[in-house]
Amino acid sequence: MKGKYITVTAADGGQFKAYLSEPEQGSGPGIVVLQEIFGVNGHMRDVADYYAEEGYVVLVPDLFWRLEPGVDLGYQDADREKAFDLYQKFDVDQGVADITATVDTLRALPNCAGKVGAIGFCLGGALAYLAAARSGVDCAVGYYGVGIEKMLDQAGDIACPMTLHFGELDTYSPPEAIEAIRGAFAGRQDVEIHVYPGADHGFNCTERPAYDRPSAWMAHSRSIAMFRRVMGPYYDLSTLWDKHTEYEFATRDVDATMATMVAEPYVNHIPTMTGGVGHDYLKRFYKNHFIPKTPADTKLIPISRTIGADRVVDEMLFCFTHDIEIDWMLPGLKPSGKYVEIPLVAIVCFRGDKLYHEHIYWDQASVLVQIGALDPAGLPVAGVETAQKLTDESRPSNTLMARWKESESDAAE
Repeated sequence: MKGKYITVTAADGGQFKAYLSEPEQGSGPGIVVLQEIFGVNGHMRDVADYYAEEGYVVLVPDLFWRLEPGVDLGYQDADREKAFDLYQKFDVDQGVADITATVDTLRALPNCAGKVGAIGFCLGGALAYLAAARSGVDCAVGYYGVGIEKMLDQAGDIACPMTLHFGELDTYSPPEAIEAIRGAFAGRQDVEIHVYPGADHGFNCTERPAYDRPSAWMAHSRSIAMFRRVMGPYYDLSTLWDKHTEYEFATRDVDATMATMVAEPYVNHIPTMTGGVGHDYLKRFYKNHFIPKTPADTKLIPISRTIGADRVVDEMLFCFTHDIEIDWMLPGLKPSGKYVEIPLVAIVCFRGDKLYHEHIYWDQASVLVQIGALDPAGLPVAGVETAQKLTDESRPSNTLMARWKESESDAAE
């Protein structure tokens, strides 16, 4: 647990606890995280810490305090039964009033700078919808909110941007419910509704069997994009990525490289599965197998760059002379002395102003052909031609397709 608990005073004078997680930068816009039926448990605190890492001041109110203060339940057996019992007894209108008090408390914190949004899950997903209608938030995100289709009489009260996420297989939010919600917000370009194929209720929670990592990742990117657009904070991801690569390839400074990353980052070079997960493992990789094992004449020639809310996608030519054993790209292969040019794509994800992970892609067959380790004869692979065609589209296409000539007559049609 990275945060702490503070006290919120309700509109009727009662007091309840809320978990506060703050960004490393010290201040930022605010986000109220709204609990599932399992209370302010480990998952909710993890969500708060996650968004604090993204640069937000985050507050998670104990919305069951009027029934039982400090509810912190797991997802199995007796805990699950208790959670549903609490849910049945929960007064939604009173809960929304307590959310409003939480929003007011968050806005009053000295390090909450600017706007305040809400994000909720399950019960909290529906409460985020209601917070958008009644609690004065500047934007809202709801994950698999149960029963929103029964509250569409309040859709007209929602003037702020909103993003809703649903799982395709979620029986609590069946297709007809999602379509009703879509219909209520038809024409609202600032309201996004996303359905994730194959995902079920609770797909964002790592502690549930329904956890679906691809859906959770995509939903987070969409959520953070809306929060950034409406509230900030705004980071120059392009410059941050350039600085990271400068430390990797120019100054070759391991400590400086690691300082550009979150506390527990990871790197995955997809073709060779090299890299590492976690600070210590990744530092070992950078220190011993990446920075000193990258040829001195390495060049990164930019082709294109796409910048999103939480990531940079870089397309480049990666050029080098194979004059040392390159552990991370060509492990176990002795230097060939050959010069190599390959197209390479880096998908770089950030949390706040720190790099979180890198997914690096290239055509390994092209590398092997260029260093003489793979004979391309009879195989649908190419060498330096892949790099040459990237920068000159007029070079021949379909040269590896033996049947290309069979359709030659179609060119005249």
